[in-house]
Amino acid sequence: MAVTVADSGSQTATISTEHTLSTQTTAGVYTLAVDANAMAAGDTLVLRVYGKARSSDSERLMFESAYSDVQADPLKLSFAVISPHHFKATLTQTAGTGRAFPWAVYAA
Repeated sequence: MAVTVADSGSQTATISTEHTLSTQTTAGVYTLAVDANAMAAGDTLVLRVYGKARSSDSERLMFESAYSDVQADPLKLSFAVISPHHFKATLTQTAGTGRAFPWAVYAA
């Protein structure tokens, strides 16, 4: 199985705004990768992944992780999500100075 980049970009965070990075509706296994190297003391970052049990269901939170201050291991990865129909990744910076975060969604 080949791994590809399904989507990528850079998101400059607006404090307390949940930014949608990518929504995938094709069946696959997806992982969110975010480079948090720009984080400084006082910054807080929240990454979320949403999915659906069935295509007709409401979107639900599947993964959430929060990071604060300078990161010793700045490349953040979500767990691999198997989805036949829906994967959405978001980024929210809740404190500090709005930073630019390079990101990618890997697909297999």
